[in-house]
Amino acid sequence: MGKIISIVNQKGGVGKTTTSVNLAASLGVLDSKVLLIDADPQANSTSGVGVNLNDVENSIYECLINKVSVKECIIETESPNLSLIPSHIDLVGAEIEFINYENREYIMQKALKEIAEEFDYIIIDCAPSLGLITINALTASDSIIVPVQCEYFALEGLGKLLNTIKIVQTRLNPQLAIEGILLTMYDGRLRLSNQVVEEVKRHFKGLVFDTIIHRNVRLSEAPSFGKTVIMYDINSKGATNHLNLAKELIIKQKVNEKPTS
Repeated sequence: MGKIISIVNQKGGVGKTTTSVNLAASLGVLDSKVLLIDADPQANSTSGVGVNLNDVENSIYECLINKVSVKECIIETESPNLSLIPSHIDLVGAEIEFINYENREYIMQKALKEIAEEFDYIIIDCAPSLGLITINALTASDSIIVPVQCEYFALEGLGKLLNTIKIVQTRLNPQLAIEGILLTMYDGRLRLSNQVVEEVKRHFKGLVFDTIIHRNVRLSEAPSFGKTVIMYDINSKGATNHLNLAKELIIKQKVNEKPTS
């Protein structure tokens, strides 16, 4: 069964979509079969892998609200081994529509059971909120990755997020684990960036990924061309960072899967 990982932080502008798109693409390049789910109404992950929103027939909205089969929502992308369930602006209203649903926190989990064994990894790009769609993603996930930007307010809101995760673990998904905290937007020339790295590592120790995502022009340019950084410039720092993150994730999973003697 594929590992389901949500990329989550209720704080905006921390690199969730950049991480989701490029981690998914990197895992695909490394021969894993990957499904990227765009669970953000802004649909930036959808456009970020080159899918035109006007061409989308079935999105995650149709899957969750209209009960369209999840298999009918999957689109192939130009990136190797990477499929997509796109988002749509209609997802904005989904939380209101969820209110009268029975077991509404488990709708995504139930939908993904149909395809979980067809992929090595399912990456969910969550919206910058802790609403019902994000709760659905957390309930459906095996683990989460929390992107944290190397800026002054880096730790702001993390306490609230971790509290929400504890609530989900207690009430909805006891198996949910923190895969790791990912430091993003790092600029080695700035003292502040280095201070944030030290502070986050001091607070969270072994939970922090060794890989750090640097600020990179190619990484910023790629979405405007509807490409992942892997497809846009494989030799860029941004591509190297995300490939290293994917390798770290794969190695970590293999270590965790080793039988204990």
